Amino acid sequence: VEKISNFLLDGSRYFFICVPQSLNMTGKYQEVGMCHLFLFFFLPGTTLNLLKFPIINPTCDRIFRRQERLKEEALKTEDQLSDEEKKHLNHLKKQGYLVGRVGRTFKRQESSVIDFDPDTLSYSIDEDPCHISKKREEREEFTYNEVKDARWCFDTPGIVKENCVLNLLTEKEVKLVLPTQAIIPRTFILKPGMVLFLAALGRIDYLQGEKPAWFSVVASKLLPVHIATLSTADVMYEKHAGQEFFKVPMGGKERMKEFPPLVPQDITLKGTGTTEAVADIKLSSAGWVAVTAHAEVELLLRAYTPRGTTVVVREPPLLPYISNIRGARIPGTAAYRTKKPPSLVENLKTVGNR
Repeated sequence: VEKISNFLLDGSRYFFICVPQSLNMTGKYQEVGMCHLFLFFFLPGTTLNLLKFPIINPTCDRIFRRQERLKEEALKTEDQLSDEEKKHLNHLKKQGYLVGRVGRTFKRQESSVIDFDPDTLSYSIDEDPCHISKKREEREEFTYNEVKDARWCFDTPGIVKENCVLNLLTEKEVKLVLPTQAIIPRTFILKPGMVLFLAALGRIDYLQGEKPAWFSVVASKLLPVHIATLSTADVMYEKHAGQEFFKVPMGGKERMKEFPPLVPQDITLKGTGTTEAVADIKLSSAGWVAVTAHAEVELLLRAYTPRGTTVVVREPPLLPYISNIRGARIPGTAAYRTKKPPSLVENLKTVGNR
């Protein structure tokens, strides 16, 4: 496959959305308007049915023509793109940081012949004009030569992940938890005795440590982060869980009666330096928190997630330098201003220092 946009969310879903725009892998489907048949569910990893796509045999001629097109497009700057390409590119930049331009080497030739029935345009003075019915599009089948040496790519239906917090949420709550745009990290500096809440789905207590540490939250921007102290955290949760303050879960006290309580797990970490995170604490599927601490400083943390879900410590962290992606400290708070890194577009020439 030539160039496919990079996403951290539900790879197969975006893979099969982007690919029809590229190779003849699904070219026929793109041409005859069958892409609407590829149905997906709102939960990640849940393609509803088996998808089967032919990968057409890459002949020498096809490979040469594709390479020539890619070389030509690699010399283009963003200003040289068409208005439609710029609009699509800006849309992708909002969704991710690593963006690949998807192009097509082989396009169907559009017919210049206008096909209409003259009888539908003629009627007598005593007749009402007849409505022109839209002609059903004829579906084009693959020829024998196109598929005789082809290979097939399959996408199977997803499975429900056990110990996942999404299984406990309503459809409306899931839409708040699953990010729809590129995630901007939110970094906080905590001292021992402070607590970080990620909505009402996760909690991290900083119990012991010689120095402050940085906690970078990677989660949907619709999930609020609140900072408390050990002495006020339990009262805050009891008072605001199920309310707008925490957002998820929602539904007040009645909702919280059926929602599992938060259960703790103790975690010990040793810092590696103020510029590099030591580990990620995954709060089930709600998100994760990258922990950055002074070198050789031991931290005793306690992480909470709803009963039936899991806390996972990921070492080494996925994004070790994420705490550096932040603005200035907000006076009087534990929070730093957020900072969105620029998106990197693959296969596009940059002009100057961007």
